[in-house]
Amino acid sequence: MKILNYFLVLLMIVFSVNTSIALENKPVMDLALAKKLADACEAKKATTDWRPLNIAIVDAGADLILFRRQDGAFLGSVDIAINKAVSAVMIPYPTRVIGDLAYGKDGNPGRVPGISTVDFLVPFAGGLPIRTESGHLIGAIGISGASSDQDEECAQAAIDAVQDYLK
Repeated sequence: MKILNYFLVLLMIVFSVNTSIALENKPVMDLALAKKLADACEAKKATTDWRPLNIAIVDAGADLILFRRQDGAFLGSVDIAINKAVSAVMIPYPTRVIGDLAYGKDGNPGRVPGISTVDFLVPFAGGLPIRTESGHLIGAIGISGASSDQDEECAQAAIDAVQDYLK
């Protein structure tokens, strides 16, 4: 019986060590990465004549990690940027796709029109999920203030700028 107990304790120790190593290597959205994303978005915006932007970055649990409001950005776009990020992580697709599901595309009706009634979902472009190279969802970015196409372009530029961190 004592041998079995020792074996179980040893097995638990080995399992704990393996689990802690796996947790240490699991990619996550942290403040440092969020700052890099926001900096890249602001750098992209600086090369354009777009209106000022609100930038929101959330982790995989839809918790806000970073928010930036550029000088002169619309106050009404604050919640939109945050909700674009939340939408893109809760339904892990670009918010443009959520809009297509709600309102349709190419003259066809939306397949899930009721999705547009969900309070936090934003059914237009500007929110993108952030995935590692292996496809692991670590968060999302939401941009609002310019046109929705420009918002999405800025979000994509931010993600493109941090590809080395998403491996």
